[in-house]
Amino acid sequence: MRYGVRMDGTDEPLVDTFWALSRRLRAMAQEALAEWDVTPSQARALAVLQRGGPQRLGELAERLRIAPRSATEVVDALAERGLVERKPDPADRRATLVALTAEGERVATAILAARTSGASSLFARLPDADRAELARLLAALRAAADE
Repeated sequence: MRYGVRMDGTDEPLVDTFWALSRRLRAMAQEALAEWDVTPSQARALAVLQRGGPQRLGELAERLRIAPRSATEVVDALAERGLVERKPDPADRRATLVALTAEGERVATAILAARTSGASSLFARLPDADRAELARLLAALRAAADE
């Protein structure tokens, strides 16, 4: 197999196939987010807060892999909508934590369900063995990229 070229009878480079699927998954995610009028960055922040609980803004920025200034903008927009709140850190009165509100928890749960459903319907088109192999390959690629 030549590097980056598929051997399934097509001439489309593997990277082009990957990016086409990535774009489609991103479009499906944006369609799922439309109901809640949140951006992909805001949805990611809600998910990180839902998984990790209340956290300092710098920690949130690090987990989102964005600049602290960008995290501030995301949190400000979510706070305006009543999805997150800032509250004192009980471990350090000078610090502030960002936490989901009850409405933020509800929206984060609904977004996760919608995104999971959309992706599941796409991946369900593959036989079980192919899905398992795809999961293995994607995990290996992710690990290699993180090295």
